[in-house]
Amino acid sequence: MIKSIRYFEEECINKFEKLEDNFMKEPLKLAEYVIGLTEELHNLGLKMIQESLEQMDEMLNKSSKRLQHWVVESHENKKLTTSLGDVNFRKTLFTNKETGTSEYLLDRIIGLERNERITEDAEAKMLKEAVQTSYRRGGEETSLTSEVSKQTVKNKLHRLKFPENEEKPEKKKEVEYLYLEADEDHISLQFHEKKGDLAENENHQKNNCLLTKLVYVHEGIEKEAPKSKRHKLVNPYYFCGVNTGKENAAFWDGVYRYLENHYELDKVKKIYLNADGGAWIQSGMKRIAGITYVLDGFHLEKYLAKLTSHMKGSREDAQEELRTAIRSKSRKDFEEIVARLERCLENETGLKRIAEAEDYILSNWTAAKLRLKHQNGVKGSSTEGHVSHILSARMSSRPMGWSVTGASKMAQLRAYDLNGGDMLELVRYQKKEFPKAVGAEYDVLSSTQILTSEKERHGELGKYVEAISHSVPLQNKKIVYFNSHIWGL
Repeated sequence: MIKSIRYFEEECINKFEKLEDNFMKEPLKLAEYVIGLTEELHNLGLKMIQESLEQMDEMLNKSSKRLQHWVVESHENKKLTTSLGDVNFRKTLFTNKETGTSEYLLDRIIGLERNERITEDAEAKMLKEAVQTSYRRGGEETSLTSEVSKQTVKNKLHRLKFPENEEKPEKKKEVEYLYLEADEDHISLQFHEKKGDLAENENHQKNNCLLTKLVYVHEGIEKEAPKSKRHKLVNPYYFCGVNTGKENAAFWDGVYRYLENHYELDKVKKIYLNADGGAWIQSGMKRIAGITYVLDGFHLEKYLAKLTSHMKGSREDAQEELRTAIRSKSRKDFEEIVARLERCLENETGLKRIAEAEDYILSNWTAAKLRLKHQNGVKGSSTEGHVSHILSARMSSRPMGWSVTGASKMAQLRAYDLNGGDMLELVRYQKKEFPKAVGAEYDVLSSTQILTSEKERHGELGKYVEAISHSVPLQNKKIVYFNSHIWGL
């Protein structure tokens, strides 16, 4: 870092002093002062990164340990995109004596895969923006001085793997009631597997709708503050996906594993599921023991409105009569009220609407009763608001089309983000399997893995490095540290 220090002493300090001097003369130009300092610190940071990378590459060139297996092929100028900006630096291409394969050993040591030119911090920043806005904005926000294409962002998203939430807390929670809420968003597909494969109906309308599913677990509802009128969920955890068939079963199994890992289920009085009774939800219910289905309030009110939309001034009275019948009377009483409502109609469209609404409520009769009785821990549902906030805001509120893969990955990324997931950790999780590159005879290992491996093989190495770290100059420390990584090559 000698060059960077020299640059700081010879260039930066003078510029800092000039910036401060100008600010003192014209205090109203605080913005210019901040912008100037930011620019200089930014340039200094890029120079420091460049120098560190080139110093590491130089150590590789000088290493006698490296020479046992690798020879210098060429020296090349390369660009690396970091969240701070593009870094241009010189690095060496080496060839393995035994296999004849060529590789930038520096890339292996700093954890870059073959042909990777974006650092983990930049990729994390990209995903953090893309999950909220768009692929284009994600590409723009990747780095301070440059951007990547929206196609690059899309490709990164499509390859994402997400960790299973298998972690078990030291002590499981004991609660009286648990709540599951489930609903879906309808998004538009560009294609199923390849462009042009969307089927059309007799009216030449494409079947391009895909259900994006949302399930979340929570412990109840509480006020945001003692005097607040707003409420929030207690300890929510979210699951999102487009899973169908067997994948839907696996999706619900993941929900159950979360419940089992985090709660003493034998101490829970009731597990309530607030939902609209969709087929994918009904099938999921069967996979969780002891669950009680409650019809969510939004859908109940939606179908009560359908039953009474033609009643004009007496609409509210009719709806209340229907609610009373559902809450405390029989199915027959409810059907008699519906029959009276039908007699006020003559057009076939209206009768069809009433029949549809009646069938829906009767199909969810017990769940509707539980919703209106509001007893034994039953809470109000918030599925529609959550679908709007979690799924629709990013995936369907604007005109856009998705692939099945893109929709699935974005839905999972939305859930990961809402659950407090760290984007940098997600980026690093992608390398945990460490697949072999095409034609390579080795596993791509990070510097941390290499060092850990060497510590295991050379038990004294860790003690040695730790001991000298307090007794030698900085430059010598760096050499010792870096040599430990070279040993793994």
